[in-house]
Amino acid sequence: MQSSVLSRVPTTTTVFHLLTLSLSLLLLPLPSLPLSLCRTSCGPIPVAYPFAVDDGCGSPSFRRMLSCNASDLFFVTPSGAYKVQSIDYAKRKVVVFDPAMSTCSILQPHHDFALTDVQAALIPPSDDTIFAVLNCSVDSPVANHFKYLCSPDVGGHSCGEMYGACASFRIFRSATPQGANQSSPTSSPTSPPCCFTRYATVRFMSMNMLDCTHYTTVIDSGGLEKTGPLDWTYGIELTYAVPESTACDRCKRSGGACGFDTESEAMLCLCSPTLNATVECAAGAGIGSGERLAPTLPFHTSLVFFILTYIFYTNVA
Repeated sequence: MQSSVLSRVPTTTTVFHLLTLSLSLLLLPLPSLPLSLCRTSCGPIPVAYPFAVDDGCGSPSFRRMLSCNASDLFFVTPSGAYKVQSIDYAKRKVVVFDPAMSTCSILQPHHDFALTDVQAALIPPSDDTIFAVLNCSVDSPVANHFKYLCSPDVGGHSCGEMYGACASFRIFRSATPQGANQSSPTSSPTSPPCCFTRYATVRFMSMNMLDCTHYTTVIDSGGLEKTGPLDWTYGIELTYAVPESTACDRCKRSGGACGFDTESEAMLCLCSPTLNATVECAAGAGIGSGERLAPTLPFHTSLVFFILTYIFYTNVA
């Protein structure tokens, strides 16, 4: 009888196997919840509703318009990705800069600025953004039939002054074609025609259609007349409207983050990595946008204890 009982007691080999199994289980990757529901910043730029850099966050109307490469935030358009310099959520303005755009100090290869129809409707360049279309031919539409789309100067500064003050644009001034239309209001005796206009002009007419070689953009905050082209702020200021959503307001008050279903794009209140609601989070369920959660170590401890207990009683039963 005694030998029968002893035969059921775990042997040294069995104990060794149990210890090996325990260590193996403890070394498994700890199951953890995602570090955040929706990232709230990209580099130094805060990211908040209606924008997002994670799919399913923010407003579906602005889906995939922003991307983050860990340190820089970009506004993504059909013509390229433009670095976001600032977002003013109070004034609802976004300032972006195109590294491939010509400025007063550097001349870049020609390219267009283009938005999707949705972007043009939801987040177009503001009226403070001046497009300077440069080095146009004498046959350019903006020097002839569509010259009414152009302003002869910006902040009191003419095309000729811009060509003369900017080192990168002086090459256009010296290359003025013979027989230029000197009577054009957008030209001078020493410079080819250019055009100061708004986004609506370049939206519907590409640089090839305008018959101009380059463009630059300047943000006019009311101080251009006091400074020269060398000191202007080059970039594009976008203005946007926040979609009205009482459901999103309720969601944020309950501690959730506003998001949407990635398939149907129906509004969701993101309460936790495993719990979504249609309007608001239940009491205590909302963790807030971007809250970091720790790995769940007790899960492994419980699993190891359960397996060891089961094997032990199987051997001694």
